Amino acid sequence: MVSGWISYYGRYRPWQLRPFLMRINAYLVRWIRQKYKRLAAKRRAIAKMQEIARRYPRMFAHWRLTVGAVMV
Repeated sequence: MVSGWISYYGRYRPWQLRPFLMRINAYLVRWIRQKYKRLAAKRRAIAKMQEIARRYPRMFAHWRLTVGAVMV
């Protein structure tokens, strides 16, 4: 579903694409913080997600566009 949104917004509204993808990353960080108590601190959760994104950049469709950017 997200890859379809990337295709649509990337063609018709590319300036709105980056905030949308960063919002998805914010939701992922929130999920990580709730799921893993040792990553409850926001910095630790962001660092862990960035590490995973660098290691597996094709895990989520939007990571191929946001891995180089500062997440969240």
